[in-house]
Amino acid sequence: MLKEGMKAPDFTLFDKDGKEVSLSDFLGKKVVLYFYPKDNTPGCTRQACAFAGAYTAFKDKNIEVIGISRDSIASHVKFAEKHSLPFVLLSDPEVKAAEAYGVWQEKKLYGKVSMGIVRTTFIIDESGNIEKVMPKVKPDTNAAEILEYL
Repeated sequence: MLKEGMKAPDFTLFDKDGKEVSLSDFLGKKVVLYFYPKDNTPGCTRQACAFAGAYTAFKDKNIEVIGISRDSIASHVKFAEKHSLPFVLLSDPEVKAAEAYGVWQEKKLYGKVSMGIVRTTFIIDESGNIEKVMPKVKPDTNAAEILEYL
């Protein structure tokens, strides 16, 4: 897992519109980068909707919000439209960004072991360094905790 003060790994992934987006595109802005397991699941939907509800507050502070999961571009389009998500959603089907950030890990659910994205949020400063790491965040309170921190 990456630590606070480290340089945030750059990546280039596709957004829901099929456009390439790199973390380095946001240099000069603070970025809330959150990794989540899957579109349209209860926890991930609550987390995304909480970010959508707080989006104006983030924009007022000149902060960009980016969500990343393994879901396809088409899945992101449906997810964003269904829940009116105004922020960037990136598709990481090959888990390159998830692995670079150390959030692709072994998970246990009902005794079954599998690999998956562990819900984690990173706050990246204007210079591209990791300001804060928030591991295993709660979907309902993650956005509010970040705003309180900032």
